Amino acid sequence: MLRTVVFALFCMTASVLKAQDAPMTVSQCQAIAQAVPGASFASFSSGSTPLPVVLTQADPKSALADRETVDITYVGHSTYFIETPGGIGIATDYSGVYKPSRVPDVITMNRAHSTHYTFNPDPDIDQVLPGWSDVPGEKARHNVVVGDAYIRNVTTDIRSWGGGFEENGNSIFIFEVAGLCIGHLGHLHHELTEGHYTEIGRLDILMVPVDGGLTMGADSMSRVVERLRSSLILPMHQPSGLDRFLGMMGGKFAVTYAREPTLRISMRTLPKRPTIIVPLGM
Repeated sequence: MLRTVVFALFCMTASVLKAQDAPMTVSQCQAIAQAVPGASFASFSSGSTPLPVVLTQADPKSALADRETVDITYVGHSTYFIETPGGIGIATDYSGVYKPSRVPDVITMNRAHSTHYTFNPDPDIDQVLPGWSDVPGEKARHNVVVGDAYIRNVTTDIRSWGGGFEENGNSIFIFEVAGLCIGHLGHLHHELTEGHYTEIGRLDILMVPVDGGLTMGADSMSRVVERLRSSLILPMHQPSGLDRFLGMMGGKFAVTYAREPTLRISMRTLPKRPTIIVPLGM
C-alpha cells in the first residue's frame, strides 16, 4: 500500500515539475525510500525535472501490461541485459565478451577487472557509462535519461592490485524504469556506508555478485542484501559462491530457479516475500 501511495505521489510531483522545466531529474527510487522511517535523501529536490512516466490510466489492460513490463536476461558473468517497455536495451558490466541478443543502446562498466569493461565498445552503442573517473579520486557521475530509462550511479572504492583501496573505482548503477528501481552492485569490494544507502534509495530488483570473496565474502554481501530489502535478488559473477550465498540467505528469502532465459517483471508482479531468482546460465 505504501509503495502504491508513494508512486502516485511521485507521478503527481512529476506532472507539477514538468511545467517548471528545471534542470535535474527526480529519482523515484529515492522518493519511495524517503517514505521509509529513518531514511533521508538529500538529493531528492523540488527543483527537478521528472523521469518520464510510463503508465497511464487510459490504457487497455493488455497494453498497460506491456508498457509496465521490463525484460531482464542474464547474459554471463556480471552482464545482465535490461530491455525497457520503450525498447531501450541496457547491458551491465559490459566487456564485449558476453553479448546480448542485440547491440545495446546503453552499457555500464566497472574497472576492477577487464571482464567488466572494454576500451573498444561497439561504435553502434549510443551511451557508454564507465563507473570510474580517469582523474584519481574523482567520482564518476552519471545522471542520464535514455528513452524511458533514467540511469544514475553511486560510487564505491575497489581494492587495488597493491593491496590498498582505489577511491571510487566501482559504481553501483541504478536503472529506474516503468516504476521499478533496479540496482547493479558492480564489483563491490566493501560493505556500504550509511551515505551509500542514502544515495541508493529503494531498490526493487538487486543484481548481486556471489563469488565467495572475489568481491566480498558471503557474510558481508548478505548484510548488504538484507539492508537493501529488495523484492527480487538476481545473483551474478561467479557460480562458485552461489551455494554458500543461498545457504546464508535461504531462511530469509525465498529461493527459486528461472525456467526461461528472460524474466518479465513489473511493479504488479513483484513477489510479496523477498525472493532470490537464480537465472539460467548462472
